[in-house]
This record gives sequence, structure tokens and C-alpha cells, in this order.
Amino acid sequence: MSSESTNEFRPLNIAILTVSDTRGLEQDTSGQYLEDSAVEAGHKLVTRRILPDDVYLIRAIMSQWIADPEVHVVIITGGTGFHERDSTPEAVSALFDKAIEGFGEEFRRLSAEEIGSSTIQSRAFGGLANHTVIFCLPGSTNACRTGWEGILKSQLDSRHQPCNFTALTLRKPANEAFPRLQQVIGSRATK
Repeated sequence: MSSESTNEFRPLNIAILTVSDTRGLEQDTSGQYLEDSAVEAGHKLVTRRILPDDVYLIRAIMSQWIADPEVHVVIITGGTGFHERDSTPEAVSALFDKAIEGFGEEFRRLSAEEIGSSTIQSRAFGGLANHTVIFCLPGSTNACRTGWEGILKSQLDSRHQPCNFTALTLRKPANEAFPRLQQVIGSRATK
């Protein structure tokens, strides 16, 4: 069990990353859906970015967010398929302290109800790094809806029983070096 539940809703700070070689903010319906859903659920969006499908750019932003004591959750959309440019799993999984094996399994189970055997081409996955939970979803808005409604909405809600990720993420330690890192490489940019 990841954490205890409580009767009180505890909002989390969420960062959203869209991985795409072709989408800009106007075309990013998946990232917008995730932002709207997280805010509607009572969480705080701390940043939202769009990056091309490049292992090193993805690792750079993810490393920054994992180190940031203000980021509790990262949700990534895109780059999880089998196209030669899809590299989100290769970029992000190397940063995990622990994998959340059940996330990808449950996502594919839910997705199979919608798209049948095509769900085997989803490399949706999740993990934990420095008390930051990270969930990686396919790039389609429907896949993001499936992941949010079927898994993330409840697992990021402190009232969900018998367990959720809230208490674990809220124990993220302060990082004294983070302000210096911000001076050297820049601050969080929104959108």
C-alpha cells in the first residue's frame, strides 16, 4: 500500500509534459485535458510544457521536476508508442527509484475495453522518483481520459481507500540545493 487515506482532500502540485514533435499549445488537446481535469479535481498545476520526442530533453526537464520540492506529480502524455521517435519510456524509466508496475497493467486493461487488442501497443507506465509519482500516458486525448478517469483521479485523491499516492508525495523532502539549481539552469516555465 502506498499511503494511508484521509477524510480530508489534500491537493497536490502537478506538472504536465506533452511529448510531441508536431504539437504546439493550440493542438495539445491531451495536455489541456489533463490540466483541466487536475485543476477541476482540486489540484494545482505548477507547470505545463511541450517538448519534442528527444530522450535527453525529456530527461533534463524530468530531472528538474523530480528535484523540485514543489512538484509532487508528473503526468506525461505522448511518446509511449512504437514509432521510431517514441522514446518516453527509455527517457523516463531510467530516472525511477521504483516502477509502478500496476499502472501500465491497469491502463492496458481499461484501454482494451475501448480499443481491443490494439492496447498491446501502449507502453503506458508509471514510477516513483524522490517522492514524485510519474505517470506516462499515450498521446491521444481518449487515452488520457481513460488514464485520468480510470486510475489517476482516484490514486491522486487522499480520500481514496484503501490506498493512494498522496501521503507519499507530500513527504517529498526539501532540497536546499534546488534554488541554486534554478539560478544556474533557469526557473520553471509555464506553458
